Amino acid sequence: MTSKLQRTEIIIVGAGFTGLSAALELKQAGVDLVLLEARDRVGGRVEAGHNGLGERIDSGGQFLCEDMPQLMALVETRGKTLVETYVDGDFITHPSMSVIQAERTYHGAMAIRERMNRIEPDDPSIEGMSVATWLERQRDPTNAKTAFRSMIEGLWCLPMDRVPLWYLIDNDRRITNEVPELQYFLRETMQSLAEDLAGDLGDRMRLNEAATRIEHGPQGVRVVSANGTIEARQVLVALPPATAAKLDFAPALPPSLGQALGVWKSGAVIKILVRYPKPFWRERGLSGMVMWRDLPGLFACDASRDAEHAALVVFIGGPLALRWQALDEAGLRAEVTTRLQEALGPDAGNVIDFSSRDWIRDRWSGGAYSDLIVDVTARDAERTILAGAPPVHFAASELSPSFPGYVEGAIVAGRIAARKILAELQSPIATRASGS
Repeated sequence: MTSKLQRTEIIIVGAGFTGLSAALELKQAGVDLVLLEARDRVGGRVEAGHNGLGERIDSGGQFLCEDMPQLMALVETRGKTLVETYVDGDFITHPSMSVIQAERTYHGAMAIRERMNRIEPDDPSIEGMSVATWLERQRDPTNAKTAFRSMIEGLWCLPMDRVPLWYLIDNDRRITNEVPELQYFLRETMQSLAEDLAGDLGDRMRLNEAATRIEHGPQGVRVVSANGTIEARQVLVALPPATAAKLDFAPALPPSLGQALGVWKSGAVIKILVRYPKPFWRERGLSGMVMWRDLPGLFACDASRDAEHAALVVFIGGPLALRWQALDEAGLRAEVTTRLQEALGPDAGNVIDFSSRDWIRDRWSGGAYSDLIVDVTARDAERTILAGAPPVHFAASELSPSFPGYVEGAIVAGRIAARKILAELQSPIATRASGS
């Protein structure tokens, strides 16, 4: 039995914050659309689940700050509750240092980052250079360079020798917050915000419907899934680049576009929430923030909703995540708990719940907060993807002009893509081609 052919104006593939934001923008403009999501939930790399205590917790993207205007506006209009991340008290580095040494090391690492960002991405002197090669040539103290490496591999979740220096500079310049990005999280979870946006789409939102093939030509597109085929005038692929590259396009995308999608790699991250009976670190004048100098990519901070829900969130990023991924749940718990005890004392062993989420081989969105370009020659990749091959368009947080890799960036990217599509739909040429 053949499935019934459906028709709409726009198909959006992927219901992360990019796809949701684009869909709502188009819906408000009166455009008929269908949003297809492969998972049984919306949100993409934003996700929530229940821990062993029955509490709903963020297992994916979580934090935000006041310098993210689009996301902050959504939080306000959707009535979400901001929880301010606890940061009072001393920051711990491990192996331990004095407070003065720790501050000097932190400021040294930030000075390296600021010096890096003063380089122009197209400076010929850095052509073909990785971040690791550039760092080796800096004359900073070893501690500062080690902290910089931990910061970079923790945030971007790939080894520094895989990341082109020009790309990291260009990417980091677009992350413009002046207050810490860990400033707030949502009491109701970030996932609840994605669910609210999806609720506004009604039956236009379709879960468990993975697009397997996108056929395209001058007359429009046909998107094929296990549930049938949908025809439309245009399609927006709102997926991370490395995931979008796995789709079957017929005919094949132009070679330059196919190549541009193929130069991205997802990083590696494991996210853990460790619950305690009380926030013992606060009683010792500590913030709960820990950076391990001997384990680049390992970082912890306070994620307590309140004093009765004491918790530390632990991020394991980059090569360390790939090594620890081989551990089973008990082994990972033992490894992380041991590290927390070494840094924060024996009370860190009094764990009442340990919840982990391994994003490394996530089927639908890759392994970390965002994909990164890993080809030093691929300077035009983002521009090429954003140009697309109409009627096929692409959008992702990675391609955003502000906050790439963040929820803020996803919202911005989705809205920009929607406005571009609207302009094409309303152009005289498009109108004539569609027979309207």
